[in-house]
Amino acid sequence: MLAQDRPIIGSNSKLVKAMESGRSLAQTKAPILIVGESGTGKKTLCEYIHLTSVRKDRTLLVVDCSRETTDVQNDILGHRDHEGKFIRGVLERANGGTVIFSNIDSLEEAFQKKLYTILTELVDYDLDIRLMATTSKNLSKYVGAGRFFRALYTFFSGTQVILPPLRERKEDIPELVSYYVDYFSKQYHLGTINIESSVVEKLASSYWSHNFTEFLTIMENAVKNCRGHVFDLNALEVGEKKSEGKIVEDEEDSLRLMTLRDAEKLLIKKALIHTSENRTQAAKILGVSIRTLRNKINEYRSEGAQYFINLR
Repeated sequence: MLAQDRPIIGSNSKLVKAMESGRSLAQTKAPILIVGESGTGKKTLCEYIHLTSVRKDRTLLVVDCSRETTDVQNDILGHRDHEGKFIRGVLERANGGTVIFSNIDSLEEAFQKKLYTILTELVDYDLDIRLMATTSKNLSKYVGAGRFFRALYTFFSGTQVILPPLRERKEDIPELVSYYVDYFSKQYHLGTINIESSVVEKLASSYWSHNFTEFLTIMENAVKNCRGHVFDLNALEVGEKKSEGKIVEDEEDSLRLMTLRDAEKLLIKKALIHTSENRTQAAKILGVSIRTLRNKINEYRSEGAQYFINLR
């Protein structure tokens, strides 16, 4: 499901505050930092702010800063393709519109200073762009640890919006369940589905470590497995088992002795899972270069390791 296809639903006080801030900030040009755990809808809120602003009919582009450093820099600054043709960067292509720097905490430290200089000089190049950034990290701590350029943090954090995790929005679960049961039942042409109260109670009590990423997977699987047009605990359990299988595949490997090579593979896998597959952060945790990590991933893929084959 694309972010723009997911509405922001709920009456939780923290969510309402975030939405009100978003509507207010949409009328300004100030840079915005959206903070929240992975899967809380940060990019969705950025898109909402864009669509609520006077720039709604202009270009909206997203830069995923967690990708390879070279790809990120090329995307922002522009580059020449294999045929020598220059491909303009997002800052030029989005002139008059909006650019979102997703996972800005993943930017290579050396490039953070360069990006700050570029962003503060946009007016000199006649570029009019609304700038937003998202992060799931505590950037102020990153600044204190010398891992994030203070000036770039200050540039975005002057207007900061915080999204609450799903586990803190228990009062919103009934409405969310109703909406997505209807959404997925229409998508799979299943007709009207009745929701048992026991399902809502169980979902409301869940921890939701991966927030909407986890919630939507479970909802989709469960709706597809409803029997007799009833969404009960049996359908929910099937959905949960399927989603858990994707997240903790081969977890039993950690309980047995293994070769150093297998241990290395498992450690890399756990680092990637821990960082929500953010390769830059995983490399930092492992104490290796991003190039070394990339080579290892490609090596495991060539061997047919399922997790690495499916790695985005």
